Amino acid sequence: MSYLPFEKSIEALQLSARKLRSDGRGDAGEAALLEERAARQLAHLYGNLTPWQRTQVARHPDRPHFTHFVQRLFTDFTPLAGDRTFGDDPALLGGMARFNGRAVMLIGNAKGEDTASRLHHNFGMARPEGYRKAARLMTMADRFGLPVITLVDTPGAFPGVDAEARGQAEAIARSIETSLMLTVPIVAVIVGEGGSGGAVALATADRVLMLEHAVYSVISPEGCASILWRDAARAADAAEAMKVAAADALQLGVVDRLIYEPVGGAHRDHALTFRRLAIALEEELAVLTALSREERRSARREKFVRMGTL
Repeated sequence: MSYLPFEKSIEALQLSARKLRSDGRGDAGEAALLEERAARQLAHLYGNLTPWQRTQVARHPDRPHFTHFVQRLFTDFTPLAGDRTFGDDPALLGGMARFNGRAVMLIGNAKGEDTASRLHHNFGMARPEGYRKAARLMTMADRFGLPVITLVDTPGAFPGVDAEARGQAEAIARSIETSLMLTVPIVAVIVGEGGSGGAVALATADRVLMLEHAVYSVISPEGCASILWRDAARAADAAEAMKVAAADALQLGVVDRLIYEPVGGAHRDHALTFRRLAIALEEELAVLTALSREERRSARREKFVRMGTL
C-alpha cells in the first residue's frame, strides 16, 4: 500500500499494528486497538477530504485503471487498433466486449501500471489518433447497435507539438460530435482524473457517472495555478476554486450519478469498487435501452446544450 502525504498518521498506526502482529511476543490486543484507531481516522479523513486531497486520491498509483476494469467487469474484450488515418494510440484503448452477457463497445484511457507501461501509454494522455480511433469505434458501435461504455482517466489530451500538428483540437471536437450523433446508449464513467477536453471527448454521454473520489475539471490544478498565479505550488488553491470534486460536479449538473467508493478510496478495495460500478452500469443501461433511438439522441443533445446556461 502506498500512502499519500496526508495519510502519514494512519500509516504510522497501521505499521505499528503490523509490527506487533508479526512479532511473536507482540500484544495482539494492542495491535487490534491500533487498527481500530487507524480505521476511525481513515473514515474521518476520507469523509472530509479537501479538493486537493481528492485530486491526490484520484491519481493514486494503486487506483484501478482501465485494464483492471476490463479484467473484472467485462469478458471477451477484443481490442481494435488504429484511426485509419495516422496510426494507433496506446493512450486510448477500445474494442468490443461483453458486459453481463451484453455486447458493448468499450473505450477508455490507459495510464499504465509501472514506469515502462506508463511511458508506453503516455500517462493516459491521448494524441489526435486516439480520439479519431474513439470516434471510429463509436461509429462502428452505432452501426451494429452496440451500447458504448467509456472509462475516463486522463490528465488531459497530450499538449505536444506533434499532437497539435496533427489536429488535436479537431480530433477532440470530432469525438464529441460523434458522441452527440449516436443513437445507441452511451454511458461514461470518470474513474480517476477527468481532465479538460481530453476527458469531455469520452464523456459526452447519455449518463455520466463518477467515482466518489475522482476529479473532473477544465484543467489540472497545477496548470490552473500556473496560469492564474504563475505558481504551480498553489495547486491546492486552484483545486478549491475549480470545484473539482465529484459532489461539486453533481451539484453543477456536469455528472449524473456518483458511485461511492470503499472507505479509504477505490485503491484500498478494488473488488467492492467493481461490484458497485457493475450495479450502476447495469441500471443505467437498462433505463437507456428502454428509450427509442431518437429519444436517446435528442435527450443527450439537449442535456449538453443546457450546460452552462442560467
